Amino acid sequence: MKIFSESHKTVFVVDHCPYMAESCRQHVEFDMLVKNRTQGIIPLAPISKSLWTCSVESSMEYCRIMYDIFPFKKLVNFIVSDSGAHVLNSWTQEDQNLQELMAALAAVGPPNPRADPECCSILHGLVAAVETLCKITEYQHEARTLLMENAERVGNRGRIICITNAKSDSHVRMLEDCVQETIHEHNKLAANSDHLMQIQKCELVLIHTYPVGEDSLVSDRPKKELSPVLTSEVHSVRAGRHLATKLNILVQQHFDLASTTITNIPMKEEQHANTSANYDVELLHHKDAHVDFLKSGDNHLGSSSREGSFKETITLKWCTPRTNNIELHYCTGAYRISPVDVNSRPSSCLTNFLLNGRSVLLEQPRKSGSKVISHMLSSHGGEIFLHVLSSSRSILEDPPSISEGCGGRVTDYRITDFGEFMRENRLTPFLDPRYKIDGSLEIPLERAKDQLEKHTRYWPMIISQTTIFNMQAVVPLASVIVKESLTEEDVLNCQKTIYNLVDMERKNDPLPISTVGTRGKGPKRDEQYRIMWNELETLVRAHINNSEKHQRVLECLMACRSKPPEEEERKKRGRKREDKEDKSEKAVKDYEQEKSWQDSERLKGILERGKEELAEAEIIKDSPDSPEPPNKKPLVEMDETPPIEKSKGPVSLLSLWSNRINTANSRKHQEFAGRLNSVNNRAELYQHLKEENGMETTENGKASRQ
Repeated sequence: MKIFSESHKTVFVVDHCPYMAESCRQHVEFDMLVKNRTQGIIPLAPISKSLWTCSVESSMEYCRIMYDIFPFKKLVNFIVSDSGAHVLNSWTQEDQNLQELMAALAAVGPPNPRADPECCSILHGLVAAVETLCKITEYQHEARTLLMENAERVGNRGRIICITNAKSDSHVRMLEDCVQETIHEHNKLAANSDHLMQIQKCELVLIHTYPVGEDSLVSDRPKKELSPVLTSEVHSVRAGRHLATKLNILVQQHFDLASTTITNIPMKEEQHANTSANYDVELLHHKDAHVDFLKSGDNHLGSSSREGSFKETITLKWCTPRTNNIELHYCTGAYRISPVDVNSRPSSCLTNFLLNGRSVLLEQPRKSGSKVISHMLSSHGGEIFLHVLSSSRSILEDPPSISEGCGGRVTDYRITDFGEFMRENRLTPFLDPRYKIDGSLEIPLERAKDQLEKHTRYWPMIISQTTIFNMQAVVPLASVIVKESLTEEDVLNCQKTIYNLVDMERKNDPLPISTVGTRGKGPKRDEQYRIMWNELETLVRAHINNSEKHQRVLECLMACRSKPPEEEERKKRGRKREDKEDKSEKAVKDYEQEKSWQDSERLKGILERGKEELAEAEIIKDSPDSPEPPNKKPLVEMDETPPIEKSKGPVSLLSLWSNRINTANSRKHQEFAGRLNSVNNRAELYQHLKEENGMETTENGKASRQ
């Protein structure tokens, strides 16, 4: 059981020999008052740090980041090596802070450049580091106490980071051999002791640092396993900021850290209090804060603000903080943070702003669409945490429907078939051993994986993408073709299924072809069967290598697909007959449209002639020389068209249709006598009464007394 990893124990071994007092040759401007300097004053010369100072500062920055993010269960032991090994702290939690380490280093002081280099060696520190790794920490002792009988399951792993100035590659190999032999010896001592633990795994990180401008005598080497217990890697780094950058990268690798850059942070300028500028601050935290980004593939990656500090950083934008801090957000994780450049003014302002009880929401930078708030910065108990907010579906909501596809679209998945598929491929305990044909023992898990692979060689997930799996007639073949071996009865059932499909094609039976997303009636019957046969061949060919009887099924299928010439001729005649039927249907429709058009044209011509005759009659009647035309009773015959009333405007379609209906109806019954004897569609009533009174009706409708 791996309870404690290599990150639980870290031992720093820093070389304190005289050559570490040499300058790193990276100058720092000490006199910054260049513009306002009074004339005649000689400027101060630039200074440079020693290799010892660069090593101490870089290692302290490593410890600061580790303590910020992991205040517990991640321990550091600091050893200074010169003529002997000086252990500056212990594994107890009280010694795990920067103040204790800085005070101990200040007591050690810088290396003496006039000391005898022959009396100093880094080997003293490496031996002490191995001895320190064998000591039990408080957390390991607690775990061993809880496990009692299983105390040996508690792991003892650690890491040694050695910063020195090596002479050559052979010198480095000598240091590695020394560590390997020391681990072997101390493991023997720890096996017979109750207060020590054997080292199960040790990572040795050798950092060769040298002044800027010189050539390195040691080459880099990636991690290499020297023994089952020891692995080693070598880094050759120039002193100064290059060494600090290298240790910054190593602390991220050793503790699984990730980088997030907060952009567009508004901050007032010192020189102009009324104006503000936007700054960026890079933060380190555990990489689990970016799990949602890695799952979605939307990383928002950018370059780091520091040279070579972190190859990739995720960029998040500052949102204007709200004054209401009581609002609760659905948070899926909280991780401690540590600024990369802790002494910069933007980092200091941001940390002070958060420690005063304010919270900052962070959004993902997007070119379009609504903003997505994915993280929040807030402090709890004097520590700043990066909170991961849920930007996707919440686990408190109802789960999505099984028919919901990508983007929320409803998809016609084969849900019922998939349930049957899962039922057929369930894992069950397998007690009796089975052997393969070659006599080797068959592993049940491997057999289950093999069966799952056979069942999924061809298995469409969507109903509209398959035809054969929607046909009940194909079930006997599809259910047995996935077997590892077939019996004669299985082959016979498969052949019967193929013959039934041939009979269905001969009868021209319809197939369950999906027409989703297609216009019109869909593919023709021949095309449907062609699709079905192709899919069936794909299914059978996927399992052709299982056995020889699978090959027989494929041969039967191919034989039935190759139709005889008379069958092809019959198909051609059927297609021609279908084309003729389509053409005849089209001709009938065209004829009906043409006939209706001709009828409308004929009625229109009749109306036009009626209008012309009425116009001529009006002209003759209005002429002063023309005699008054006698009123004649219109004789309506059964086969004649009734007179069309005078129209003052264009005739509507309703009038045309009404006239046609009236004409047809008039031929089916005897006309009313009054309408036949009427004058101008007016019939005289009670004529017998007028005759008795001596009144006589003339033809023109005017009465005269005799």
